[in-house]
Amino acid sequence: MIIDTHTHLDGEEFKEDLNEVITRAKAAGVSKVFIPAIDLNSIESIDKVCNIAPDFAFPMIGLHPEEVKADYVSVLETMKKQLLSTDKYIAVGEIGLDFYWSREFENEQLLAFEEQVKWSIETRLPLMIHCRKAQNEMVKIMRKYEKDLPGGVFHCFTGNEKEAAELLSFDNFVLGIGGVLTFKKSNLPETLKTLPLDRIVLETDAPYMAPVPLRGKRNESSFLVHIVSKLAEVYGVSEEEIAAKTNATVKRIFGFS
Repeated sequence: MIIDTHTHLDGEEFKEDLNEVITRAKAAGVSKVFIPAIDLNSIESIDKVCNIAPDFAFPMIGLHPEEVKADYVSVLETMKKQLLSTDKYIAVGEIGLDFYWSREFENEQLLAFEEQVKWSIETRLPLMIHCRKAQNEMVKIMRKYEKDLPGGVFHCFTGNEKEAAELLSFDNFVLGIGGVLTFKKSNLPETLKTLPLDRIVLETDAPYMAPVPLRGKRNESSFLVHIVSKLAEVYGVSEEEIAAKTNATVKRIFGFS
């Protein structure tokens, strides 16, 4: 069995066939999926999926950096109340920094990220971090809290050996590996060969970034098997070992598997 640690099954893309998508995932050997929030609306849409598939779909809560706007303070206040009102959330996420398209709300993103890092420390829930064109800024904030952080995942890692080493210098943090690993021009296979297998977890980021040979299609959790297959090739081990090692890492980071 394998675990998809990052999938947006609550998205509009799955509205018409969600039950079939879940059935296919289970048939492919996916035992659990973790669903991150991105904004206030997604809290409710994630709840619906988790209620449809209890013991399979598990929610996270956080404000995605691309959703950080001028009203971020009130949004975070509402989110934190929700977070502290229940024990159902398995992580704080999807949070982070993203300066790929715009730096319009750069300062707001920095402040929102730091605030949510504090939630992780307060609740002892791991972080699910999205970072694009902002690793220096992200690391600078995280270093301030390094000794208190419970751990987490740097989602959708696509960087080089040096970037990986910097991220993995944070104890109990791991890299989320998805479809990019299978892309023809990806350097990720070479980077991963220098990294220990017990510092990665599996993810799809569905409906985005479907792996080869399904690139261009709507991604879904059942496609995780293609990432497992490629990882087995990269590390020179069996698919069963990839599953066992990544499941053990999920248990270490999230407290269950």
